[in-house]
Amino acid sequence: MTPVPPPPTRPLPPVTRAIAVQAQGLSKTYRTGFWLNQRVTSLGDCSLTVYSGETFGLLGPNGAGKTTLLKILLGILPPSAGTATVLGYPLGDRRGRGQLGYLPENPYFYDFLTGAEFLQYSAGLFGQPLPASQQHQLLELVGLSRAVANNKRLRHYSKGMLQRIGLAQALINDPQLVFLDEPMAGLDPTGRVQVREIILTLQRQGKTIFLNSHVLTDVELICDRIAILDQGELICSGSLHQLLGPADHYLARGQGGDRPQLQGWLSPLTWEEDHWFGQVQGDPYGFVQQLPQMGARLISLQQASPSLEEFFMDQVGRQRIVDPSSQTIQ
Repeated sequence: MTPVPPPPTRPLPPVTRAIAVQAQGLSKTYRTGFWLNQRVTSLGDCSLTVYSGETFGLLGPNGAGKTTLLKILLGILPPSAGTATVLGYPLGDRRGRGQLGYLPENPYFYDFLTGAEFLQYSAGLFGQPLPASQQHQLLELVGLSRAVANNKRLRHYSKGMLQRIGLAQALINDPQLVFLDEPMAGLDPTGRVQVREIILTLQRQGKTIFLNSHVLTDVELICDRIAILDQGELICSGSLHQLLGPADHYLARGQGGDRPQLQGWLSPLTWEEDHWFGQVQGDPYGFVQQLPQMGARLISLQQASPSLEEFFMDQVGRQRIVDPSSQTIQ
């Protein structure tokens, strides 16, 4: 009996990811001058993709065009050129805007309202009621249950509390996509940790987060992918692993030893009392073998990749320093 040949196998289709934001060639040009005859380009030929369920960080120095891009995607500003879709809808489409949350860089709050009154007011802008259970969930998420229970007015909120009530209003419509413009700006370390924990909670809920920031340490901790914008131009984009590359150097920490000999192996070398820290130059195993001869003890040796700060400065370039006495750029 002739065996029946197996059916031909078909290659598996590629795994596709839903796209939350797709921008192609977005540009924004303003007219300025007395006769409006001069043009200033705030954003030029920007193309990027943000996938559903990820946290995307847009980095850049002040004036790079981050807020301009964000406002175009929100439909607040019209682009001078280019196209984009947000949650599959064209820019400004009401069906898409109803699924967005937004916390601006400098939000304005009515000082005389309490936190609960402000959330009720924000819900009214969406034309929907805010049940007590939903309000309680929002306040628990942002850690403001006690302040609202005490009927504290917004004028008495700290900077960190205002950021958190702003995040609550950005989530009041249970959005699929949340835009956050410099959410860490002006916060002390405690406030930054609190806002960062809220963003991580939103990640676990499957929200898509578009984050503008220049606080690189926070971005490195919470973002899946990043892009760098400088002078209106998109320099690069990708995951942190793609951009920073694999671990390519070793960091050593130890105690004691001969400082001149250690300086021959570690650069830069940092001392704190009798403890030292630095990046190993050369063969790390040869360095470890030489430590007993230097009278030093190794505490830790770990492989590390370049930091986001180092990568950012390499891409954007270090800020030029002006000498006040000579008025020349160094």
